[in-house]
Amino acid sequence: KALEESNGDVETAIDNLRKSGQAKAAKKAGNIAADGAIIIAQGDSKAFLLEVNCQTDFVAKDDSFTAFAETVANLALENNVTDVAAIAELQYGNGQTVEEARVSLVQKIGENIQIRRVEVLEGANIAAYRHGLRIGVVVSYEGGSAETGKNLAMHIAAFNPVAIDDEDVAADLLAREKDIIEAKARESGKPDNIVEKMIEGGLRKYLEEVTLLRQPYVMDNEKKVGDVLKAEGVKVLGFKRLEVGEGIEKKQEDFAAEVAATQALANQ
Repeated sequence: KALEESNGDVETAIDNLRKSGQAKAAKKAGNIAADGAIIIAQGDSKAFLLEVNCQTDFVAKDDSFTAFAETVANLALENNVTDVAAIAELQYGNGQTVEEARVSLVQKIGENIQIRRVEVLEGANIAAYRHGLRIGVVVSYEGGSAETGKNLAMHIAAFNPVAIDDEDVAADLLAREKDIIEAKARESGKPDNIVEKMIEGGLRKYLEEVTLLRQPYVMDNEKKVGDVLKAEGVKVLGFKRLEVGEGIEKKQEDFAAEVAATQALANQ
C-alpha cells in the first residue's frame, strides 16, 4: 500500500511510513502511561535503574516491550548517559536512534510508551533486587557478604525507606511531617507541654518508619536493620529505589457507570 501511494518509489514509501509512525506516536503521547517496567543494568562499579512506561500491564509483559526497555538500560549504562533526552538520541541499532525505536514500538504495539526516568548508583559493592517488573532497588555497601547485600536490597524494595538514617532525611520532608503531627496534636486541646511530647513521639515514630537503619528487618522483624548490619560489619553507603508509576495519576475507570451509560443510550 505504501508503495502504491508513492508510485513505486521505495525511499518515499519508507519516509511516509516513518512519518505515519511518528504521527501515531504523537497521538498516543497524550494517553496516561502509568504501567511499565523497571530495568536494572549493572557494570563493574555502577548500576542504572531505568523506568519505561506503557499504558497496560499486558504490554508491560510483552517481549517486544521488555526487550526495548532492557536494550535502552544497557545503552545508558554503556554510554554513561543519565539524561532521558540524551538517552533518546543514542544509537539503538538498525540505523535507528532510541527515539526512533520507541516510535516504531508505539506503532507496533498501539500504546503510549515513554522512557520516564533513570537513576544511577556508584560503588565497589552493589547489590540489586527486582520485584517482578514493578520495583527495582540497587544498594551500595561495605563489608558483609553478597547474600547480606541481596537481603538488604530486598528489604528496601519491601519497606521503601526514604533515607539511610535520621540525618539523611530531607529537611523539607521532616518539616512537612512535623507540621502534620503538630496540627493533629493541637487538635487534642491538651496543654503545650503535652503537645510537645506528642510531637516528639510522632516524629520518633515517623523516623522509625522511613529510615532504613531504624526499620524492622524484613528477614527478621524482631531486629532492626541497623542492629543486623552492625553485627555483620556492614555499612550502607547509598541506595536507589524505583517503582513503576510513582507520582503518575492513573485514570480510574468506573465500569459500572460506563455500563449504565451504555444501557441508557441503548434504551433511548
